[in-house]
Amino acid sequence: MGKLSLIWGLAKVLGPEALAKAVYSGKLDVVDGRVIDPKAKAAGDLVMQLRDIDEMPALEESRRQLDTMAVKFDLPCPDDVVTRDITLPGLTGERAARVYVPAGGDVLAAQPTLLFFHGGGWVQGSLTSHHSMCGKLAKQAGIRVISYDYVLAPEHKFPAAPDDVLMVYQALLDGVGGLNVAAEALIVGGDSAGGNLTAGLMHDLVSRDLPLPKGQMLIYPAVDGRMNSASLAALARQPLLPKIRIDWFLDHYLPEGQDRTDPRFSPLLSDHLAGQPPAFIIAGGHDPLWDDGLAYAQALSDAGVDVQLVTYEGQVHAFMSLTKAIPQGREAIAKTADWLKGQFAK
Repeated sequence: MGKLSLIWGLAKVLGPEALAKAVYSGKLDVVDGRVIDPKAKAAGDLVMQLRDIDEMPALEESRRQLDTMAVKFDLPCPDDVVTRDITLPGLTGERAARVYVPAGGDVLAAQPTLLFFHGGGWVQGSLTSHHSMCGKLAKQAGIRVISYDYVLAPEHKFPAAPDDVLMVYQALLDGVGGLNVAAEALIVGGDSAGGNLTAGLMHDLVSRDLPLPKGQMLIYPAVDGRMNSASLAALARQPLLPKIRIDWFLDHYLPEGQDRTDPRFSPLLSDHLAGQPPAFIIAGGHDPLWDDGLAYAQALSDAGVDVQLVTYEGQVHAFMSLTKAIPQGREAIAKTADWLKGQFAK
């Protein structure tokens, strides 16, 4: 890849929206009538320049790439957000977590709280990769955010991650760390694999008759482990999340012979959707997980759950972590913060 080509690719991604619109005029991908956003198209083209989507990197390299992408393409955590690194008891002992509160806030005071699980295909992602998103949600929603560094595969295969998030959820309600977390003032959420873990946690809580949080926030969640949706087939080579990468994630995450219809992995197939707390779901129309988000919103609604579904028909996977590049990512963060504020105001 030539230097000039890379500079041009970066210019399309990080430059003004008008540039991307002009460059891609009449050249935008369309899937089932959904036209890709020009800035999302530019991001996908840059990914194609930087890596061969048919080749998977080494695991540690993939983890490093995700953290690097967050620094380069996501607007930073607001400077006035207060953060504190702590540990919380999890499946493997004390694990890292990070607490965010708006300027002037008290990290330990009882207050509206979001427990956040990052995305990354269950094998990557970290407190670093989602630092900016958590900080922006804390500031814009005016709430505390607790980001938890749950166990990753292949070091810890399924069901280790669902066990881990269930353990830390119960520990927080039991008063660990003096954080003063109460179920009635707690929303659980995450993006992608973190959305999967959130939805799986709701299944666990209802099926075990455990205290429920005030809400669930699911950002482009993976909820159907059968992986046979129309959007996955149509977008199998979408550069931000091609099917070969999804399969690579699952090969690392799932034990050999694992039943993919297990509701702790496929929450869409849970028989404990009724009685779950209100849900907020974001889905992107050029994300292979588009159908997952829509199907889960419908299933929850059919079960009597209050659901707010927000769709961005032109968006790609992880667009809310690309806010330097994609204006709609910033808009989606604001809409998510508004929902959080609205839920806590009830």
